[in-house]
Amino acid sequence: MSLTFDAILRSAGIDPAQALVIRHAYVREHEDSGMAGIHADSTDEQVLAYTGQHSSKSGTFPVSPPKIWVVFLREGGDRARLWSVVENRGEVSDDGVVRTFDITQTGHLADLRNRLVIGWRAPRAWRLNGPTAARYPVLEIADAPPVPFPGFDQVVLDRPQLEAAMREHRYGAWRTALASVAGIYLITDTRDGRQYVGKADGAERISQRWAAYAANGHGGNVELRGMDPATFRYSILRVFDPATPAHVIDAAEGHFKQALDTRRHGLNRN
Repeated sequence: MSLTFDAILRSAGIDPAQALVIRHAYVREHEDSGMAGIHADSTDEQVLAYTGQHSSKSGTFPVSPPKIWVVFLREGGDRARLWSVVENRGEVSDDGVVRTFDITQTGHLADLRNRLVIGWRAPRAWRLNGPTAARYPVLEIADAPPVPFPGFDQVVLDRPQLEAAMREHRYGAWRTALASVAGIYLITDTRDGRQYVGKADGAERISQRWAAYAANGHGGNVELRGMDPATFRYSILRVFDPATPAHVIDAAEGHFKQALDTRRHGLNRN
């Protein structure tokens, strides 16, 4: 049994019955409204603005379109590649020629943007109701492009990003870099600003410590047990060659605990 778009929508918490699915084609100008079109080099901002404008001509667009719009860009033949999922916040104007909607991009299917391709079985239709589009086949889910490692002093990850960095293929360069160093790291609870200074030393590397945090939230640290890690943010304070003596790393850890006052006003107990 082949995979259909229905499974993709539902995995993102989108009810097909409550969605509109659009496939844009590249055109210079629309004959019915005179609106400028989009092209292969259009920016996300331009595509978003284009998506929010529709002809006032009766029958060309739903009178009361749903809240969720799933937007594709046309490829050759019957292929449609996912651009983004947007939220319709309502119609803001209608001058008799063009209806304009207030729309914004959402996080739905963000990991499949530019990767998901479905077969568009109605070549003359540029918009479909969700249940119809849900029956369309998934033709391709391309590999995600690799995420370049930004450098140790630029690493700042929220909880979902940490989980992705420790698991997904596209973060391979991150895991390689973090597996090459010992070091001192910082966990900040963004709800109240409290911080925890931790270390990875000896046979352990930063990647191993962070993989433990990604797995259970506390990494075995007594101070973090029982806390909700959903609002934790992870960064690196200093890195060391794995051959660095333990007492040097211990001294650095103590320095940052003192400098950031994480024993009295943070999450460190010692």
